[in-house]
Amino acid sequence: MLTNTQKKQLRKIANQEIETKYQIGKNGINKTTIDLLDKALIAHELIIVDVLKTVEEEIGDIAHKLVNSLYGEVVQIIGRTIILYRKNRKKEIIKLKK
Repeated sequence: MLTNTQKKQLRKIANQEIETKYQIGKNGINKTTIDLLDKALIAHELIIVDVLKTVEEEIGDIAHKLVNSLYGEVVQIIGRTIILYRKNRKKEIIKLKK
């Protein structure tokens, strides 16, 4: 579970350093999407996911499904954008404050 200080640190990193964003389109969340996001979390630990307007599900429901499927944590939801974090247990990339 992330503390408020850690979430603040991750939000700052996401806003300043992350250029690559992933999208969820009209097909919603499927196995291919989960596999792609899983590999991205392994490689980067912190990702930004944009949910297109063609997706009919609520953004909160999508975030909940992603967290359950990827075993990650939601750092922040802004509009139709979700910032996800999952620590890489083999090679820690982001050093979080305690």
